[in-house]
Amino acid sequence: MLGLLFASLAQAATYTARVVAITDGDTLRALHEGREVVVRLRWIDAPENGQAFGDQAKQVLGELVAGRIVTVRDYGPDHQGRRLAEVTLADGRNVNRELVRLGWAWWFRKSSTDVTLGSLEADARAAGRGLWADAHPMPPWQWRLAKSAPAVLRGR
Repeated sequence: MLGLLFASLAQAATYTARVVAITDGDTLRALHEGREVVVRLRWIDAPENGQAFGDQAKQVLGELVAGRIVTVRDYGPDHQGRRLAEVTLADGRNVNRELVRLGWAWWFRKSSTDVTLGSLEADARAAGRGLWADAHPMPPWQWRLAKSAPAVLRGR
């Protein structure tokens, strides 16, 4: 029984959807069968709204997918109910990888099995693309932690 549960968790549902909104650099809203689905791009982490490079990451994601029909490989919900997914464009480009390749997202290595993302991030860093133009960009997970820390710990 437990084996069947893990086997079903590893499988992903694949469907097409039209992208209707961009929430931030790694989250979008899409329509699938008449229902809106919030999709969080799996295995990457882009700068947050309000963080350095957050607006640019959101803009680049919008340029890639806004208004387009995409293929969503849905691995299930995250802790916020968003669908964790890989998104593919009609031309075959993987949007998750494309954002890392262009330098607008980090490879979320602690939970990812896609080592190609690591190579793409290393190339973007070396070339100074996107957020890597900054010598020391702050990863979003550190930014979120600092933002949620009590004011006394943030030096206020």
